[in-house]
Amino acid sequence: MTDRTTQQPADPSLGELVNEIADDLSRLFRQEMALARAEIKREATKAGKAAGMLGGAGFAGYMVALLLSLAAAYGLANVMDLGWACLLVAVVWAAIGAVLFVRGRTAMRSVSPKPEQTIESLKEDAQWARHPTK
Repeated sequence: MTDRTTQQPADPSLGELVNEIADDLSRLFRQEMALARAEIKREATKAGKAAGMLGGAGFAGYMVALLLSLAAAYGLANVMDLGWACLLVAVVWAAIGAVLFVRGRTAMRSVSPKPEQTIESLKEDAQWARHPTK
């Protein structure tokens, strides 16, 4: 007589294996989605900070340009005609605005629009699904 308590458990059935694979794929998909959300959130935060810097630079530039333009134009009016003094001040502020624009545009270009890590991970998952023994 064979003792049933010492026997090895039976191999899982095909249905159990399919169910386990489906559970694993579902878990993998949820993890990939969580990773994508985290990457998108991080990039959105970077974009928000860059936009805030551009907005702050624009407002500060406006206030400085307004007040210093008036002061410089009236100061230069002692040396030249007021119209030429205003034109000279406007050219200076145009140069400053161009520098701020270029720096802001450079900061915006560093923002990645797609979740690179998630895309790479999904490619690896798809490759594994096609060739699970490799």
